[in-house]
Amino acid sequence: MSIEESNLLYLFPGIFRLAGLAFMFSASILLQILACALYNNWWPMLSALMYVLVPMPCLFFGGGSTQFLTSRDGGGWIDAAKFLTGASAVGSFAIPIILRHAHMISTGAMFIEFTSFIIFVCTVLCFHRASLEDDW
Repeated sequence: MSIEESNLLYLFPGIFRLAGLAFMFSASILLQILACALYNNWWPMLSALMYVLVPMPCLFFGGGSTQFLTSRDGGGWIDAAKFLTGASAVGSFAIPIILRHAHMISTGAMFIEFTSFIIFVCTVLCFHRASLEDDW
């Protein structure tokens, strides 16, 4: 690594984190679309709906922050947000299994969906860790 590259990493660490998160998210969406296109069946796109629903409890009840998910503080709305986030995450993983059990998608599409979901979860966890740091 040259001196100019190391200076860029030192001066703009947030840009490279943001670019990495964008790459991970786009890879997840690409796998979601490939699971549908490769097997000529668009039922797996149903689980992409959960990608939209998972962050909604954080936005509505948590003030847009993910920090309440790891806290022990409770309350009616905070507990409801934790429950809805967990239910949405389980639903994201369960939809491909249910579709495979009903013989609506193939096994390959189901595994591509799982890979897409794992990358998406890793993206969210990396964003959560990055948002805890104040140097953004």
